[in-house]
Formats: sequence, C-alpha cells, structure tokens
Amino acid sequence: GSPLLPSGCDPFAQTQRSKLQHRRARINQQINKEMRMRAGAENLFRATTNNKVKETVALELSFVNSNLQLLKEELEELNSNMEVYQTDCEAVNVPMIPLGLKETKEVDFTVSIQDFICEHYGEDSSLYDKEIKELMELRQAMRTPSRNQAGLELLMEYYNQLYYLDQRFFPPHRNLGVHFHWYDSLTGVPSCQRALAFEKGSVLFNIGALYTQIGARQDRSATAGIDRAIDAFQRAAGAFNYLKENFSNAPSLDMSGPSLCMLVRLMVAQVQECVFERVTLTTQDTHFTSQLRLAQEAARVSDVYLLVQQTMTQPLMKDYVPFSWASMVQVKAEHFRALSHYYTAAALCDHMSSAEEEEAEKAFLQFYVSTPAGPSLSKAHLRRAVIRHEEAMRVHGLCKILRKMDILQDVLSLTHKRSLDKYSELDREDDFDETAEAPEIQSQTHQKPDITPPNFSTVQVADIFQRLGPLSVFCARARWGPVRVICLQRREGGLGLTLRGDSPVLVAGVVPGGCAAEAGLREGDYIVAVDGQDCKWAKHGEVVQMLKSCSDRGVELSVVTLHSHDTQVLKSLVYMCQVERRAIMLSHCSDKENTRQRLLGGAKGQSSASLLNWNRKKKREGTKRLGSTFSLSFGSIRDAEAMY
Repeated sequence: GSPLLPSGCDPFAQTQRSKLQHRRARINQQINKEMRMRAGAENLFRATTNNKVKETVALELSFVNSNLQLLKEELEELNSNMEVYQTDCEAVNVPMIPLGLKETKEVDFTVSIQDFICEHYGEDSSLYDKEIKELMELRQAMRTPSRNQAGLELLMEYYNQLYYLDQRFFPPHRNLGVHFHWYDSLTGVPSCQRALAFEKGSVLFNIGALYTQIGARQDRSATAGIDRAIDAFQRAAGAFNYLKENFSNAPSLDMSGPSLCMLVRLMVAQVQECVFERVTLTTQDTHFTSQLRLAQEAARVSDVYLLVQQTMTQPLMKDYVPFSWASMVQVKAEHFRALSHYYTAAALCDHMSSAEEEEAEKAFLQFYVSTPAGPSLSKAHLRRAVIRHEEAMRVHGLCKILRKMDILQDVLSLTHKRSLDKYSELDREDDFDETAEAPEIQSQTHQKPDITPPNFSTVQVADIFQRLGPLSVFCARARWGPVRVICLQRREGGLGLTLRGDSPVLVAGVVPGGCAAEAGLREGDYIVAVDGQDCKWAKHGEVVQMLKSCSDRGVELSVVTLHSHDTQVLKSLVYMCQVERRAIMLSHCSDKENTRQRLLGGAKGQSSASLLNWNRKKKREGTKRLGSTFSLSFGSIRDAEAMY
C-alpha cells in the first residue's frame, strides 16, 4: 500500500452531494428497520391463532407498509435529484441521469483474519495488526470517494486489493465469516452476503455510478466538456457491462441482469446525446447537407432513447425504475424525434441553386426510409415536429420531479416555439397546398458510442499481506503441515540436499543416508526460515549463501510440507495466480473478450469470473489444457538444481 493513507471525501464536508448521500444513508437505515419490523409482524401473523392478535398485527403491517411506501418515494425523489450532479456553469445543458452510489455498512475484518492467520498460516496473528488496520482504512475510505479521478482510483485500488484478499483468506469451499452489507442503489433495500464476490460486484457498481456522476457534471457548452462527458458515460457503460458479464445471481435488483442491461443502454443513449450536441456545436452553417446530418443524428438519439424506454418497461424493471427516469427518457425520445423533423424542414426550406438541387436529390435518396411523395414536405415535417414537441412537454408536465427542472422546461419550450414559428411562417406563404404526411427519417450517426471496459491495471497495488509469503504457496487454497525445525550439522560430503527455485526455495532432493536425511528433511519441503531469519521471499542464491555461511555448530532450517494430495491444486494454483495477475494487468485490451480468451486459452473470462461469481461457474477445462504449456515446476524454469 502507499505510505499516504487513502482518503475518501470528508463525510462532514457539507457539499450538496454529500448532504444528498447522507439523506440516502438515513433513509436506507429507516427502510432496513421497517423491513425488519415487517418480517417480524408477518411471522407473528402466520404463527398466531388468536384473532385479536391477528387484527392488531394486520394493522401494524399496514402501517409498516405505508411507511415503506413513503420512504421509497422520498428516496426516489433523492435519486432523481439530477440537479445536484449537474454542472454549475450558466450554459443551458439538458440534464443527464446520474446514479447515486451504493451505501455499505462498516465491516470489521479483524477477528476473522486473525483467526485465519493463526489456523491456516500457523503464524502469530498479532504480527499482522498493521496490515489489518491498513485494509480496514482502505475500505472505510472507499465508502466516500471524491467525484473525480482520485475517487475512481480509490475504488479501483480497493477492488484490486480484493483480488489478493480472495487469494489469501477465502478458500474455495468456505467463507471467512465476514458479512458484507450493501443497499440497493435505487430502492435502498439492504442485502447481505458472505461471498467476497458481492463486495467486488458492489465496488464495481460504484465505479460505474461514479463515472455517471462525473459525466453528468461536465460543462457541455464546449467540445472539451462534451468529450469528457462522452468518455465518462462510455466508461460507466463499460463497468455495468463488465458486471453483467462476470457476475450472476446478484442478491440485489440494481445488479441484476435486466437492471444492468437497462443502465448500459441508458449510458449509451447519453453518449449519443452528447455526440449530437457536439455536431450541433461544430455545425455553424445552414447548408442543407449540414441540416440533414443534424436531422439524422437527432433521429439516432431518439432511437436509442426508445430502446432504453423498452428496457425500462420490462416486467422486473417497470416498478423498479424511478418514475422521473422513465419520464426523462420518454421526454428525450420525443424531443429528439421532433428535432429531427425540424432540421429536415430547415434543409428543405433552404433555397438552392440548380446544381445544389441535384446534389440534394442524391442526399435525400439515402435520407428517407422510403421515398416520399407529395408537395409541402417541409410543412409536413414541421407539423410532425410540433406534435412531437407538444408530446414531450405533456410527458414532462406529468412528472412532479421533472417540472422542477427549469433548464429542461426552457429547452422544451424554446425548441417548440422555434418549430411553431417556422410552421406559421410557411402557413402564410402557401395556404392552398395539401399537406402530405411526413415520411420517416433514416437515423444515422458519424460516431457510434463505445462501451469502454474497466482498465484495472491503471491502478497498481501491492498485496497488503505480502509478508505472509509468496502467493504461489502461501494462499488460502493450499494446505500444508505445521512448521518443522530441522538442525543440520555440516559433514565431509556437505549437507546432502538439492535445492531448486526461488521464493520459497524448494528441497528438490535429499541424499539417502546424508546429513539432511538423518535430520528429517524431506524432498518437497519448502524452506521458510534459516536460523530464525524469514526467507519465504528469498532467492535461491540468498538461501545458499545463508547455508554456506553457517558455523560449525550447524544451521537450523524451518520447513513446511505441502500435503501431497494438494500438489495438483497447487500446480494449477501457481498457474492461476500468474494468469490472473496477468489478466488483471491486461484487462484493458481493446478487444477484451478475444484477448482474455487468448490469454486464458479459451477459459472464457476466467481471470475475473473465477473469483467474481456469486455462483462460482464450474468452467475449469481451459486450465488443465493450458497447465501443460506453462512449465510450472515449483520454481522458475531457469533454476538448475544444485547439490549442497
């Protein structure tokens, strides 16, 4: 870990956002309390046969349920408080939808880790108080990350540290006994699990949520701000998508498949909206091709918001998504459809020279879904625009929370008025034309949104519990006997043993009848200390040096033996550690699925999935096959064995 203590935001700094987060935390606790009361009352209701008691409990239940309803409404209002997360500048930016962070209770690792160090590693756990404290401080800090790059790095650091924690203290078939409590981001409903995967998944969710807040706060009145917002929303989409692909059976609804799918689509739509804003900013001329391009970009934004709307109205999501989000998405689908008709009309009204008209005809061939017929197309488009603008304003008016957003109100009114004015102007010019039905516009974009997967290697971390020894041997999956102390006396023929490998050094052979064999040293022992000096991390040469410099009175070796039936586990473990480390370092590759598959010899997503899953998937075929291609002798391949 770094010498500087990691720090979250000051929880007492009364920023708008931290006040909001405090209120969310308070509501989460109240919801938790009400749900416990409800569970108790329901049990009593089922258990009792006394009608008087039944009536009282039924009354109590209706109170609790209405309290829960009020709390959920209060939380929704907070979750919809998009203003707090928006930029402070004067420019008119249509608000974006950010996510609040998942709240978590404090976790005390102390006793569980101390016990595990004692039982599993056979060491005095008090020697590791500093490390346990460092881990707890890191977790405490990541509960309140600042809304910037430093906050993201803090979450990434803890996420990467969990990889080591998993290797050190979580054996495959047993939990550490630590309970992780996290609250649902949208409803505040608490979930509790002992699986470390739940902790990892929740941190990953918060990385995504923090990116949404960073995206929403950018000043999008200039291209630099728009590009920063695009980057943040694409990374948010990447985090939610990674979560969806690598975790399953989440205990809370916010991390379920349908919810993550909806969030990925929502982020992609917000990216598409930013792309449209950038095109609008950089298009200064009113040339018809520019106007057509704007029309097609606007149609694309409307299309992607319609997709989001579909995912929001699916069975599990319909009652889960805040009403204000669903309204906002519908408003935007209508608003951008209206804009696409407005810009089409603007292009058609453009008076062109005959050469330009030919060019225009060619452009229109690709522009419409089917070839239009009838005069007064521009008027037809404007009429459609006005109708869509009015629908956007109607939906906006139905939602109390959106009505409070002045910026949104202004944008909707201004664009509506602009279309209406242009329509009235045309209406005066030609009263006699029969107005045709406006055809559908082919949506198109010059920049398709990317889903940028999280790049965990940007934050390098050192294993906090490094002193326990190299992970290849000293991990939760390996099992070994107690430390044995062997006293060796040097004789004529030397010590009579062969050593191999580094960190830790392995006894590769023992000469029968030699000094080492008589003292009780066995082939396959690992040397963990020489004359009381820890050498779990020592290199081959260093251990040899220590043995050679021993005095005539001999040398004391502390050794451990891995239980033979676990050597297979160990071999695959050494391999897994190497591959998973590399996968964590490489997971930022652009073509991540292929790269990860190449890296893992076809064991799909093994790097993360193996330790991320709620229900650990049993896909281990790839490991066996690959094991043979890595030479995984218990030391690195270049070590020649040498006799001492």
